[in-house]
Amino acid sequence: MRKKLMIILMCLLAVPVLLFVVWWIMSPGKIRTYKEPNSLSEKFVMDINGAPNGFFINSKDINNPVLLFVSSGPGTDDYVFTDKYKDMYIEDEFTVVYWDYRYMGIAYDKDIDVDSINIDNLLDDTYAVTEYLKERFSKEKIYIMGFSGGTKIALMEVQRHPENYYAYIGMAQCVTDSEENDTLMYSFMKEVFEKRGDNKNLEKLEDAVVHLDGGNIKCKDWYVYVNLLHEAGGGTIYNKTEFEGIVWPIITCGCYTLKEKINYITAMKTYRRTPLYEQLDDFDYRKSITQIGIPVFFISGEYDYNCPWELVQEYCDVIDAPQKGFYKITGAAHSPLWENPGETYEAMKQIKEMTLNG
Repeated sequence: MRKKLMIILMCLLAVPVLLFVVWWIMSPGKIRTYKEPNSLSEKFVMDINGAPNGFFINSKDINNPVLLFVSSGPGTDDYVFTDKYKDMYIEDEFTVVYWDYRYMGIAYDKDIDVDSINIDNLLDDTYAVTEYLKERFSKEKIYIMGFSGGTKIALMEVQRHPENYYAYIGMAQCVTDSEENDTLMYSFMKEVFEKRGDNKNLEKLEDAVVHLDGGNIKCKDWYVYVNLLHEAGGGTIYNKTEFEGIVWPIITCGCYTLKEKINYITAMKTYRRTPLYEQLDDFDYRKSITQIGIPVFFISGEYDYNCPWELVQEYCDVIDAPQKGFYKITGAAHSPLWENPGETYEAMKQIKEMTLNG
């Protein structure tokens, strides 16, 4: 009996060790590379305005225009999706620069200055990063693309310095955090759960909201609400749970080392207690940012109810810009660049053709 217990104990101890070894093997920290002679694949950390910033750069031809990708969250590095969804190929048309802003992702530092992560510093960093890219790649202007929470930073920056950019591209554009946003999310989730006969999640949905006068909805806890949205299929990746759409890609991606994956998660959590986190709340860009001096384009998934596409389309109608356009990508939720790369690529290519020489 004692011998059997020892064998069972050894097996129980061996399983986590084995899983750790497998995870370590799956984490080489390498990014995609290309065979083209003018291609570029780089991953590095550098100082910007006194703080570490991280960069993943992919390009099949460094003579192409530069696209600065302002990551989501804020506090979430999105190169993980480029690593997982291999069919994403806008690097055919652009030199794509994924930016981990200060102390985020691969730029995480245990001596992080939490108070320095505020909107003024992030906007100053965006300007400095733009100037660095213009100088390094000998460009007069670049493109800037915000994704989800990153659209808030990118949109504010093009309002401050439109002269630096050919165009602004908002993917999964944040428009407002008002009851309209929560109400559209609620209507989508309720319809999905009712069609499924999913009474358990319908009950959770009702527990997560307050019904306001006039028929609008306000959620009580954003994280509970977004988790339900993933259950309904309108979250980060269409018809994938939060674990499938976010957690598993982080665990299994090869673009981070094991240490970098742990830092990635630590940085995400840290960002939730920064001044920036509160400063980016309480907004409605339909009222506060209604005019931009450069072309403006929006890309949304047809099932995106994290940043409901109806509000994005409305914002596109409201905003005053030299050129503007709205693209609704089929079969996608919150991340159309990776969920339907072909259709999104065509939209990006069209935007480039309309604006590069304008």
